[in-house]
Amino acid sequence: MAPNPDSPLSADLTPDPPGRPLAGRVVAVTRAETQLGAARQLFEAAGARVVDLPALVVTPPDSWGPLDDALTELEDFHWLVFSSSNGVEALDQRLRRHGRSLTHLPAGLRIAAVGRKTAARLEELGAPADFVPPAFVADSLLEHFPVSGWGLRLLIPRVQSGGRTVLAEAFAAAGARVVEVPAYETRCPEGLPSAALAALEQDQLDAITFSSGKTVSHTARLLEEAFGAGWRDRLGSLAIVSIGPQTSERCRSGFGRVDAEADPHDLEGLVQACVDALAARALRARP
Repeated sequence: MAPNPDSPLSADLTPDPPGRPLAGRVVAVTRAETQLGAARQLFEAAGARVVDLPALVVTPPDSWGPLDDALTELEDFHWLVFSSSNGVEALDQRLRRHGRSLTHLPAGLRIAAVGRKTAARLEELGAPADFVPPAFVADSLLEHFPVSGWGLRLLIPRVQSGGRTVLAEAFAAAGARVVEVPAYETRCPEGLPSAALAALEQDQLDAITFSSGKTVSHTARLLEEAFGAGWRDRLGSLAIVSIGPQTSERCRSGFGRVDAEADPHDLEGLVQACVDALAARALRARP
């Protein structure tokens, strides 16, 4: 990709040392603004130049009432099930407002976590998960859950809108009593950052990565607001890379394709999927 001398990225497009699979590539990362650091570090370690394209703003839910009510009954639950690190953060902060914390949960309450990052955040807070499924998707938690759901009472703190209800539905079908409450919300930012806008306008990007269905939907909205009816043309030359099956499904419905999916479904897998997608594109482009 030839650098554009007028691009805000051009000054940083010096040759990379060999041995890094994304050397010389420019990758857009579409996570929450507060969560871009970890992804940036991994992509830069692989040699990429990273363009931040925050597609989520994490905010409190419209009402704390349902979560607060559930927290007053923590002693009555058998399992606390987290499907994201945002849920961990939100619940811990809410507990602290009430003079409690994740490190002082009722003795009979166990914790399950979907995903390496979710489990790692629990470790950092001093409340390690009792169960983490082998694959970092909700379906794996259901398949490998260590006990029968019959008669259990589960608390699932989740995003207010747009999240999957498969956990609650499946546990309920297995005979569990499930309380699913909004602990946070993820909303669309007001617009694209100037660096991301310039990179898209000047065709500087090689790939764009998505870490959730909402990042796909919000990015589509931001692109349409910025570029109008022809916004999909801005993605025509880019590799579209997804972190997991549900995100891939949203990419197909929103963009008409997905070029690679992470396996495992975490940030490390997302980086490797990006490497694979760009390598495959380079092979197809050879005469």
